[in-house]
Amino acid sequence: MHGWYLLVVGVHVLAATVWIGSMVFLGVAVVPVLREPDLASVRTTLLHRLGLRFRWIGGLLGTLIATGILMLDMRGYTWAHLWDGTLWAGPWGDVLAWKLGFVGLVLVVNAMHDFYFGPRTTRLLEFDDTSAETVRRAASYLGRLTTLFSLIILALAVILIRGGAVTSLY
Repeated sequence: MHGWYLLVVGVHVLAATVWIGSMVFLGVAVVPVLREPDLASVRTTLLHRLGLRFRWIGGLLGTLIATGILMLDMRGYTWAHLWDGTLWAGPWGDVLAWKLGFVGLVLVVNAMHDFYFGPRTTRLLEFDDTSAETVRRAASYLGRLTTLFSLIILALAVILIRGGAVTSLY
């Protein structure tokens, strides 16, 4: 069982690393380069294609949720603990609740970015629509929010795993 648990934790950490690393790479390296004036003619197409290429990484959210559920199961928690409140008891449960709340926010904000604002921005920019800049700005802020919330989730995960750190927060 210990080996299986380590494998699940490893997959969870790898998925989180790829998820967060990709967002940071896009925000820190790709987008600033695309803002250079000589790339203006290909900026929209390139960003759209990169977004589509990176979209599979969004599927890692499913992997993170599945491995998270498996890890709770391996720690002895069941669905009954979720519903009767046992899972949320104490400082550890409080941190877990905050972490899962941010997971929910990431799911909603990322879906808005990937399935509405991102594609809408591309369509509007293709037709030189004057409202494109407003929608583009909204998509940009949603991407930043997703990154920020993901980093908060990472910090909460570290607090959960380090155990003793949870009690020092209270």
